[in-house]
Amino acid sequence: MHVAQINFLPAPRGLGLAALLERWPSLADIAELVAGAGVRVTVLQAAAHAERLTRAGVDYHLVDMRGTWAAQGRGRRFAAVLGSSGVDVLHAHSLAYVEDAFAVASNLAPGLPVVLQDHADRPPRWWRRPRHRRHFAAAAGVAFTSVELARPFVAAGVLDPATRLFAIPESSSRFTPGDRAHARAAAGVYGEPCALWVGRLNRGKDPLTVLDGIALAAERMPGLQLWCAFGEQPMLAEVQARIDADRRLAGRVHLLGRVAHVQVETLMRAADLFVSGSRAEGSGYAAMEALACGLMPVLTDIPAFRALSGNGRIGSLWPCGDAAALAAALVDAAVKRPSPQQVRAHFDETLSFKAVGRLWTEAYARVLDDCRAGLP
Repeated sequence: MHVAQINFLPAPRGLGLAALLERWPSLADIAELVAGAGVRVTVLQAAAHAERLTRAGVDYHLVDMRGTWAAQGRGRRFAAVLGSSGVDVLHAHSLAYVEDAFAVASNLAPGLPVVLQDHADRPPRWWRRPRHRRHFAAAAGVAFTSVELARPFVAAGVLDPATRLFAIPESSSRFTPGDRAHARAAAGVYGEPCALWVGRLNRGKDPLTVLDGIALAAERMPGLQLWCAFGEQPMLAEVQARIDADRRLAGRVHLLGRVAHVQVETLMRAADLFVSGSRAEGSGYAAMEALACGLMPVLTDIPAFRALSGNGRIGSLWPCGDAAALAAALVDAAVKRPSPQQVRAHFDETLSFKAVGRLWTEAYARVLDDCRAGLP
């Protein structure tokens, strides 16, 4: 089976393929987890110059999109790179580029099945919906981390309820568990328990509710410490003010700011609990990385996190915006948390490269069967 994976979002100008795969690791991760399952994979990436690279059995192509202004022109450019290579399935990244995906397919082979993968996408604006609806109707399948994430698209009338949906994690993680004592010494963190936040300081991540939950939990767990790693920080002033104004938080919450990705792995190996206040996620990479490190997650009860945790089989789920529920979940998790080996076993079974690769292989086989049977 030969699958072409296409990323239509243009790569940063001047960046070569090797550097791009370092900058956008999920581009390679998704391809390599599929290739690891025995599927031939070609990756096409929109760019401002042409380049080719083969790595881990995957052929990567930067496709020069300069001078193309419409979906049909871009489709011809991608199709020309694939040529007569005999693609069986087209795997298109991001629901926002559904028109481009079918422009590529129309230049390859009649009836070529197209599978679309959600990447925290939103339904299109109302004026784009008729065109998107037509293309979604022709899709062989659409993959979400949780099929619940399809609901906004169905409600908007873009996605037909009869469309074949696949529940497949957005990617996987190369993080691994490590020695906790060694990691704590390396990261300089502490706490009984030691809790970790990794995410932006914005409304969607709801750091203020998390701080309220930490304050309440600290009344029952005086040794609790929270360490916060973040990049974008539009709410930093509010977060700092909340910490300074509450004696239960001052000296207990540590704002680390931006840290290198390798340091995130060390922090996750060092912590006892991973906490998130997200109100919505397309997948939740940080939570997935925590599970890969064997770190017990305390997550909001949203579709993506239900999918990652096996509906709370591993970790604790709490209602968005409910600080008291978060505090109770933290206390319960600190007492009853599974071992890192148990958490990692859940990751290996459901979220590892092998597991996600198997899900994609099954999805490709299903759409090919549908295509051969003449199903829409």
